[in-house]
Amino acid sequence: MTTLLPTTTAGSLPKPAWLAEPQTLWAPWKLAGDELIAGKRDALRLAVDDQQRAGIDILGDGEQTRQHFVTTFVEHLDGVDFEKREVVRIRNRYDASVPTVVGAVSRPRPVFVDDARFLRAQTDRPIKWTLPGPMTMIDTLYDAHYRSREKLAWAFAGILNEEARELEAAGVDIIQFDEPAFNVFFDEANDWGIAALERAAEGLKAETAVHICYGYGIKANTEWKKTLGSEWREYERTFPNLRASKIDIVSLECRNSRVPMDLIELIRGKKVMVGAIDVATDVIETPEEVADTLRRALRFVDADKLYPATNCGMAPLPRDVAWGKLKALGAGAEIVRRELAA
Repeated sequence: MTTLLPTTTAGSLPKPAWLAEPQTLWAPWKLAGDELIAGKRDALRLAVDDQQRAGIDILGDGEQTRQHFVTTFVEHLDGVDFEKREVVRIRNRYDASVPTVVGAVSRPRPVFVDDARFLRAQTDRPIKWTLPGPMTMIDTLYDAHYRSREKLAWAFAGILNEEARELEAAGVDIIQFDEPAFNVFFDEANDWGIAALERAAEGLKAETAVHICYGYGIKANTEWKKTLGSEWREYERTFPNLRASKIDIVSLECRNSRVPMDLIELIRGKKVMVGAIDVATDVIETPEEVADTLRRALRFVDADKLYPATNCGMAPLPRDVAWGKLKALGAGAEIVRRELAA
């Protein structure tokens, strides 16, 4: 990137009300067949337009073609039965009915590659594509086959690498792996989770990112945050090993969180996506509030390595709120760019 402080989002944006139920995760589609295919593409183009008009530099698809950041990828794989469901504890935080791994997992065909090509055709700006990370995938399923979180994670890592290589060939500039599980299962993350993530990113020439946050602004996550105390030091447990990893960019939550900003020092040398937009509130930040978050982050990350972003995905937010937050992100980054230039 030649732009200083290039802005981006963590991933998802709200879907239009004509496509899916607003402010709902796993929202069912309101269209079907060819109408659904066309509707998803229309929503993707709208998401690109919103980002460009808001001053976002690295564009994503807003995850407009997916119901969920994990299960939409998994449903295209062999070895997972979506009819056979079990209730599991997700992120050690809330219970959910999830599909079951019933055999060896494999990827019979590309999952998102056509959508990525469509995104690439909409803009000349750099584009980023998000994939679920191996550890977060295993935490969103019931495993009746491998009977080992580590073995299943390594199997998914190989599948993700296949997909990532084809996304790169389709013109994606940054491939981001979403790993909120890194903020919960610290021992597993350090023992094999980061290594599995590196396997997913193996051999890529595109830049790679890992997004580690405290979750969407849903009730289960906001209630969990209340138990974390006056300082959220979860990043402290994994950042030293992430600094030593081959992943290029680390994405973290900062705005309205209790994460001590100096924890960014633990990944000094990496590029850092600093979450300057709170996705757990409908209150729209002012550009100056965004700028203040970025100024504080600049004490611990060099300006040429700071990427202003959102804390997490904005799928559950009202569209007008998400639009206001996108504009604040773009305007806040521009304030700091002018200050740095002066």
